[in-house]
Amino acid sequence: MVITGVHVSIAGSLDMAVSRAKKRECDCFQLFTRNPRGWQGKDLTKEAVTLFRTAVRESGLNPVVDHMPYLPNLAGEKEDLYSRSCATLADELKRCEDLTIPFLVTHLGHNKDGVSGRKRVVSAVTSAIDAVPGKCRILLENTAGEKNGVGSSIEDIADVFSGINRPDRIGICFDTCHAFAAGYELRTREGVNGTMQMIDELIGYSHLYCIHLNDSTGDLGSGRDRHFHIGMGMIGMQGMYHILHHPVITQLPLICETPVTSDRGDIENIAMVRAIAAMRDPPPVEQQTLPV
Repeated sequence: MVITGVHVSIAGSLDMAVSRAKKRECDCFQLFTRNPRGWQGKDLTKEAVTLFRTAVRESGLNPVVDHMPYLPNLAGEKEDLYSRSCATLADELKRCEDLTIPFLVTHLGHNKDGVSGRKRVVSAVTSAIDAVPGKCRILLENTAGEKNGVGSSIEDIADVFSGINRPDRIGICFDTCHAFAAGYELRTREGVNGTMQMIDELIGYSHLYCIHLNDSTGDLGSGRDRHFHIGMGMIGMQGMYHILHHPVITQLPLICETPVTSDRGDIENIAMVRAIAAMRDPPPVEQQTLPV
């Protein structure tokens, strides 16, 4: 039995995210605690915190995962943007502590110099952890191989991870769409096993806390961060079968960040995850048809 869910909206109030996750038949869920497209989030009131904590506790959904807003660049060269990004990370970590959210996922950002960028991320994450004591873990998410992206390779993620020196407060979130777009073969058993073995050797399975389970409209190594419905993209049903039958992955929370279209929505993607995980044999190789 896999633990699966989706990213849900907080429109109206934070606690409404919980009811939305229940309506979508989630086991776990992800959210933004604020407007993800702005710098300034509304302060959390005591009432909002209490309502959210109570709703989560009564729902039985576990874990809850928060995602950093879009604007911060923890690897950035520009000092003013970097300073604001570091402050936002620390503030988001504090919000997670107030809401008792155990995981905060963050992208590493962009920098023309990858080495310098990784050092900037190490500094940003270390500063946030030092500023906000508690139990919430910052999860470093791999990216899709975009130009100047930091963290597209497992080696780069491992380099940042090893530099932070706070294994009690950090971990890894592995995104399947991003990995595939960055060149990691996930359509075969050998490819999935090889990728996971690399994570284990360079970082360790014990530090892997969450999977962003997304198919991809972009092909292998395309560098395109474009999520798609489970089994309907370029990773396909075969790839998803091998991913969902890896013994480590099946023990982790699986968060789908898939679109909602006329073809399929959140409930259908969650149902597909569970159906693929329950298959005894791989599905036949199929020809994928994707939207232009």
